[in-house]
Amino acid sequence: MARRPGTPSRAASEARAIPANLIALGEFGRAQGLRGEIRLKSYTSDPLAIAGYGPLLAADGRTFVLTDAKPAPGSSPDLLVVRVAGVTDRTGAEALTRVALYCSRDKLGKPEDEDEFFAADLVGLDAVDATGTVIGIVIGVPNYGGGDLLEIRPALGGATALLPFTKAFVPTLDVQNRRIVIDPPEDLFAPPGPKPADEPD
Repeated sequence: MARRPGTPSRAASEARAIPANLIALGEFGRAQGLRGEIRLKSYTSDPLAIAGYGPLLAADGRTFVLTDAKPAPGSSPDLLVVRVAGVTDRTGAEALTRVALYCSRDKLGKPEDEDEFFAADLVGLDAVDATGTVIGIVIGVPNYGGGDLLEIRPALGGATALLPFTKAFVPTLDVQNRRIVIDPPEDLFAPPGPKPADEPD
């Protein structure tokens, strides 16, 4: 997959109505402080690079310009604290909570090889089994340091599950037809079992 600095390496939940020419770059979180700062989850390989794409779009057509970005306190490298042009107080920042940010695909260039793609292209794809039965929908492609994972929301509802993005578990990618074929373990969506009695909380 394409992994150039500044290009998306993780993806957020995207509504299927989002035009295909837009790529999700991040999502606003909760307000930070009283002066209009707001947390932002960045989906670019260099989290701070999201501030360098110029005006970003929301699904409803609004445009946002990030005027400042810095790492948020804590250990999550993809969480930032940002300022947005025109937002000067906590009320304005709170109004942006959960707003996803997009940019035109044209700004990202093209993958260098035909079999490369942006990880964000996987968001919204149907995850089907070998018989073609829809198991779920890909809603994210997180990477916590051990390789890319697919976050899949089950078709019947419920909690999402993570599947390693490897050839063994994902034998077929069909991005053009908006689906992937997966070979998941039987307990992919099983809830976690109870802790052993001697395991500390």
